[in-house]
Amino acid sequence: MSSPGAADPPPDGRRAAEWLRREARLIRGPLVRTAMFTALLALGLVAQAWVLAGILAAGVLVHASFRQLWPLCGALLVLALLRFVLTLGARRSAVHGAQQIAGALRARLLREAQTLGPLGLRASASGDLITRLVDGIEAVLAYFARYLPQAGAAVLVPLLLVAFVFPADWVSGLVLVLTAPLIPLFMVLVGRAAARASEQRYGQLRRLGTAFVDALGGLATLRQLGAAERFAARLESESETYRVLSLQVLRVAFLSSLVLEFFAMVSIAIVAVLIGFRLLWGELALRDGLFVLLLAPEFYLQLRGLAALRHTRMDALAAAEQLAALEADAAAVAPSVAVGAPVRCEHPPEIRLERVAYLHRGREAGLHECSLAIRPARLTALVGPSGSGKTTLLSLLLGFAAPDRGRILLDGVDLGACDPRQWRECIAWVPQSIHVFEGTVRENLLLANPHADEVTLSRALESSGLGAVLARMPRGTDTVLGERGVGLSGGQLQRLALARALVRERARVWLLDEPTAHLDRDGAQELQSLIRAAAASRTVLMAVHRLSAARAADWVVVLDGGRVLEQGPPEHLQRSGGAFSALLQAEHT
Repeated sequence: MSSPGAADPPPDGRRAAEWLRREARLIRGPLVRTAMFTALLALGLVAQAWVLAGILAAGVLVHASFRQLWPLCGALLVLALLRFVLTLGARRSAVHGAQQIAGALRARLLREAQTLGPLGLRASASGDLITRLVDGIEAVLAYFARYLPQAGAAVLVPLLLVAFVFPADWVSGLVLVLTAPLIPLFMVLVGRAAARASEQRYGQLRRLGTAFVDALGGLATLRQLGAAERFAARLESESETYRVLSLQVLRVAFLSSLVLEFFAMVSIAIVAVLIGFRLLWGELALRDGLFVLLLAPEFYLQLRGLAALRHTRMDALAAAEQLAALEADAAAVAPSVAVGAPVRCEHPPEIRLERVAYLHRGREAGLHECSLAIRPARLTALVGPSGSGKTTLLSLLLGFAAPDRGRILLDGVDLGACDPRQWRECIAWVPQSIHVFEGTVRENLLLANPHADEVTLSRALESSGLGAVLARMPRGTDTVLGERGVGLSGGQLQRLALARALVRERARVWLLDEPTAHLDRDGAQELQSLIRAAAASRTVLMAVHRLSAARAADWVVVLDGGRVLEQGPPEHLQRSGGAFSALLQAEHT
């Protein structure tokens, strides 16, 4: 099983930081509104401190009565309510911007995952991809909702406060200016340790997610092989490692918070001592001294709040590194043209491969200089041992990837220059392992053609042989299927896949990957007759494992090691004593 992150190069953080900055530009409006609310909050805090200092000074120096002080008390209450409203507005603006960017991110990353297609995603485990798109986006969401607004407040609020402290007491203002850099300096010093801890924790989360999804998908196999307990022990070990790494992150966060609290308290104490002596010597008015003392804790509060969210930024950087990698992979395989040439589906096209080569990333497997023609009104069979390149060739025809070299031509037009969406509308695809979504049989059929009527659905079900099966079920086409087609056998699912192809009446190209793999001999012959009848008005390419199906085709292409060994009518190839004849002899021995 794969172990994502184990072989990943250690990120330097620059790509992730640039990715986060680029995404932040998309919510500039909410961030600006949050900064405005924060500035008004700081001004409200200054006014509140000045009023409270006035109340305390009047009560201490002149023993003012409550009747004399109640206007100031009323103003203090109004300012407190105003600060509450401004705080609520700042938080709502920040959360709204974060949710906005999270929604856009999910949609965009899903499109990029679709751009990668099955071939591109094959290198990543499904659990790893789920972790990136779910937990990764949640980490980024916390960064935009909490860390970025706090970073703005940590810059804006101290500047505004010190601007009011200096006129009241320049000595205290100087102390604040000189001690404030200590907190960011310590944040930089502990930043590397926090970054390493967050990267290790996120990498372990990816491994744990992959292992968990693997366990869920292969639970029946694990039970059958008696390996469920061993896999449970592995999950427990992975969870324990994740717990330890999470505690390391928390340890760094708590340690940094403790030291920052110490620096802040010492700085506030220095300000308080200096104010006390200057009040004693008569060099400072009581109201000014109280005003500065009330603002000093607030001056450091924003910096301490930013330090407390340092691990949020580190988690976001670790997640952004993986999301940026996903985007880079998608950009590498994206079509070279923004808008492709239109593809018409009125007539079945001739598909021609000219010296097509494609290598899977990090592997030698793929296709090498493949040239062949798939003509309309002719059933073409693709044969070869496992790993010979049959599925890769079908994936290239589906547009899931582009050839590294060579061309795929549709009636003389390069497939790379065609609109991929329109091209796929011309295709009916029957994979070897059909994916069935949780829902009714009808809903799964309508995925192929949402506008299909009841007559079309019934005709497709009857032709595929699934109609007789559903007729024995109480709810017929409204029979609910579980995830991965629970409720139907493997052969019945294969018939459902063929029914989907029949529902796509406009599809002039059929691409089939082992369409009779899960059927018995009689069922295979029945569907083979259906496919042959469909080939009379379509361009059909069928990858087969059973050579009896290839013998019934009009044209056979033999692949091995990603190369076309021979091609021609099956009768001719059988008599020639070449690769196809050898495969037939091996099947009968």
